[in-house]
Amino acid sequence: MAGRIEDYALIGDMQTAALVCRDGTVDWLCLPRFDSHAIFAGLLGTEEHGFWRLGPAHASDAQPPTAARRGYRGDSLILESEWDTPRGTVRVTDFMPPRDGAPQLIRIVEGVSGRVPMRSTLRMRFSYGRVVPWVHKHEGRTVAVAGPDSVWFDTTAETYGKSLTTYADFTVAPGDRIAFTISWEPSHKQPPPLPEPEQSLEATEEFWREWVEHCTYHGPYREAVIRSLITLKALTYAPTGGIVAAPTTSLPEDIGGVRNWDYRYTWLRDAAITLSSLLRTGYREEARAWREWLLRAVAGDPENLQIMYGIAGERELGEAELDWLPGYENSGPVRVGNGAAHQLQLDVYGEVTEALHLGHMTGLARNDYASLLQLKLIRYLERHWDEPDEGIWEVRGPRRHFVHSKVMAWVAVDRTIKLIESGDADGPLERWRELRDDIHRDVCEKGYDKERNTFTQSYGSKELDASLLLIPQMGFLPPDDKRVIGTIEAIQRELSTTDGFILRYPTSGGAEGVDGLPGDEGAFLACSFWMADDLAMIGRVDEARKLFEKLLSLRNDLGLLAEEWDPRLKRQVGNFPQAFSHVPLIDTALRLTASGAYGG
Repeated sequence: MAGRIEDYALIGDMQTAALVCRDGTVDWLCLPRFDSHAIFAGLLGTEEHGFWRLGPAHASDAQPPTAARRGYRGDSLILESEWDTPRGTVRVTDFMPPRDGAPQLIRIVEGVSGRVPMRSTLRMRFSYGRVVPWVHKHEGRTVAVAGPDSVWFDTTAETYGKSLTTYADFTVAPGDRIAFTISWEPSHKQPPPLPEPEQSLEATEEFWREWVEHCTYHGPYREAVIRSLITLKALTYAPTGGIVAAPTTSLPEDIGGVRNWDYRYTWLRDAAITLSSLLRTGYREEARAWREWLLRAVAGDPENLQIMYGIAGERELGEAELDWLPGYENSGPVRVGNGAAHQLQLDVYGEVTEALHLGHMTGLARNDYASLLQLKLIRYLERHWDEPDEGIWEVRGPRRHFVHSKVMAWVAVDRTIKLIESGDADGPLERWRELRDDIHRDVCEKGYDKERNTFTQSYGSKELDASLLLIPQMGFLPPDDKRVIGTIEAIQRELSTTDGFILRYPTSGGAEGVDGLPGDEGAFLACSFWMADDLAMIGRVDEARKLFEKLLSLRNDLGLLAEEWDPRLKRQVGNFPQAFSHVPLIDTALRLTASGAYGG
């Protein structure tokens, strides 16, 4: 059985990522890209679907021992895990070097004290655990081949095969260092070069040290902010600048339920808010790369903006179910691809325009095509803003006039007006000012419940929605507006869990609900960060700080967050780690630091 979601560590090379459990097992790895087929899919099934365990030897019928200590080496993505055994202490260092060639996962075993028997158990299963590769020796190296893929396994330890699995049994004493590397290469090409683990480790550490030095945030929450920034960098696909929402698929929002989706794609919304956090903490190069990715992705058809694309800008992300995988803790189905790609979500136009606006305001070099794209998006919204859509949460029920979507349409028009007013673009200024006023009036008349003094999820509905917390953050209304304060207080009353965290919206508890899906979900962590932001904005800064620090306590021991928190099971749920959780963490830290709302 796979570990708890929060038991995993992330390592990656800005092109793909692996998840490593506390017992030294790699249960998830897709090669060569985030969205490639997994060669280790034990996370969504069993050990028969692929894994790589490296740790102290144990009896075959016993639970593998978990590390007594683990952590990242400084501000890096290099994982160090230590086991204390009756025979001594051993350390395993796991990392993926930023690549200029074949993707590699390197694991270095180091003896700390005593003499510790160790075992490496490598079970590669291609195509998400369905295909057993042909494993053989080639010029002294072990290679696994299936169809277009080959994975090369290199180590100085003696290996042997048994039951379609590759093993290595060895003992380490103080000072011993034994490296293990897997490298991917197309099967029709020559073997990848022999790895150089120690040089790669040094280069990887230097890469992260230099990258972190660019961070401009030096406030009291620096440790949490830096770890979140590193995580966001790890979710960036370096060749194109695309940013995945998470490196996993089908980790459930509801354990045992069907709310399981593939997040290994670039959502314009997630990427845009990620860009804003990177810009505000000093990372302009990533912002520039994302803007270039955006322009390529939407080129040729900017009016038919998709809500998500592949990491290289691919448009077709057809959804399928992998029926041979039982799912994480039997939470099926396991899905690859995402059928929501062609939904209409009008808020995306606002998020993209806000990101382009922020880039412009923070000195990102002018790009005339980016300004042209912005104008084209507004011309589309001018004709379609008053239509129903699927909204920010990608509901699979009927389309509605979601208030958040209308607010973000207003944001898109407002930011474009500011672009024209700055002299960096030309457009029908007076007409769009009237459009901005029309959208604002429509929302305030149709999306506001006067009796309850709160905005609602959609026009004519009684339900609340945590996305309404963004109304003051986007500047749609000032924080001290009584309608804003009423909405914040209503969400606290009606969408708060017993722990004080915030749900996205009411779910059905079994029957099909507003989102067209059965079952429940956990508290959506981004929404809880938004609540902390809003509380700070309306002057309740102590309450905001307490909620923020409570949210920080939900991070795992490595500072990582999934998409949601299950208040019943007291555990993280959803795809992991999740950009949409780490971005608002950064934003809230910046806001609280600016307000001085922190203890000590």
